[in-house]
Amino acid sequence: MYKVFVNESPLILTNQQPDNSNGNVFTLEDNAIDYAITSLSKNLLECAYIFEPGHDILDKFISKIPMIVAAGGLVKNKKGKVLFIFREGKWDLPKGKLDKGESMEDAAIREVQEETGVKNLRVTRYLQTTYHIFKRNGRFKLKKVIWFEMSTTYDGELIPQEGEGITKVKWKGQKKTKKALKNSYKNIRILFEENLIF
Repeated sequence: MYKVFVNESPLILTNQQPDNSNGNVFTLEDNAIDYAITSLSKNLLECAYIFEPGHDILDKFISKIPMIVAAGGLVKNKKGKVLFIFREGKWDLPKGKLDKGESMEDAAIREVQEETGVKNLRVTRYLQTTYHIFKRNGRFKLKKVIWFEMSTTYDGELIPQEGEGITKVKWKGQKKTKKALKNSYKNIRILFEENLIF
């Protein structure tokens, strides 16, 4: 099972027939996928399922919708505070697309540096992969983000990458992180919850 978020509502890819789905079960047909995504994006559905009995549902889904691969970091400093960016009215974590030939870890480190100004980054572990759908130039696209936990000894100036729409960069302790997560994305909250961050 995979959760793909569309406007904060889950599109669940599953190979098991869902119970209590309220009729919101769709096939892997192009029209059905488009209908499910459009309905979620317009908040006409709270949740939808794409059901395919085989084991390669994610690969089949990816073949139907263009995918962008990105990497990002959940960065902690020496005081255990977490690095957040503020963009489009929400607290988020730094992430971005891979450059050609770049490893996931290198892309995540580069994106954190570019979006926040933080240096001396070290990947400590892989966290998880998240998925969400967004619309660009009138077409839906799938974004797959590979997340890494990172540490840094950097205590210099934080520089928001304004060209990417980032207006603030902040280190947040446990209390302020919990507050920030209330104004964040479900994928970011899941990252903290499922990896027992704080």
